[in-house]
Amino acid sequence: MSREALRYEACDTVPPEAAAVVDAGLTEANAAAAPLHEVRHLATFARDADGTVVGGAVGRSWGECCELQQIWVAPAQRGRGVARELLRRFEAAAQARGCRLVYLETFSFQAPGFYRREGYTTLNEIAGYGHGIVKYLLMRRLPLPRA
Repeated sequence: MSREALRYEACDTVPPEAAAVVDAGLTEANAAAAPLHEVRHLATFARDADGTVVGGAVGRSWGECCELQQIWVAPAQRGRGVARELLRRFEAAAQARGCRLVYLETFSFQAPGFYRREGYTTLNEIAGYGHGIVKYLLMRRLPLPRA
């Protein structure tokens, strides 16, 4: 197909069938270029006495890198050290897999101060979101496992 025969469009909503084509194409291209089958999910959860999840840290590891994608604590459990414990257990599980660093993205209205207090350093920040919101990329190097 010639370049002139292509039609381009911008959309305010993403058509599901178009998104599926892009996702499948990217998945195929990535799989051909890198051993993504090695990526492993990683999560830690806090449950109350009834077994209800009241907090969790969810991410993935690949090689020596671990990405923390989400962390959340139920409002009634906040301020009790639950997030800190979830993070520490997540990092310990990553370290047990051989990971040497954990990285994450967080917005200024979320928890950048929490992560900095836990030893994370800012690698990058992106300003320009509405209402003065900033997005941060943070990272923490994990200590070498004890012999």
